[in-house]
Amino acid sequence: MGDRNVNRGHGAGCRCAAADDKDPTACEGPLTAVTVVTADGTEITGCVRHSARQLASLQGARLHPMAALLPWAVDVYCRAAELPPFAWQVGL
Repeated sequence: MGDRNVNRGHGAGCRCAAADDKDPTACEGPLTAVTVVTADGTEITGCVRHSARQLASLQGARLHPMAALLPWAVDVYCRAAELPPFAWQVGL
């Protein structure tokens, strides 16, 4: 997918809403790249990396239908397909 837009200039410690408190990885891409909808209907908007991690981890989660209009949706979906649930717990 080429050179990824890693979050720079958002300030140290500033993380997207999809980043789990126990996930040490930095945000990647816009902090509001896509929205993940959980099985109970909760919407979590986050960066590419953390949205993919949430999508892979939360049973019944899906991308918000409007995500299809965004350039990052396919990247998030493909990354989630390759990740184990709760990847940060196994060091990924």
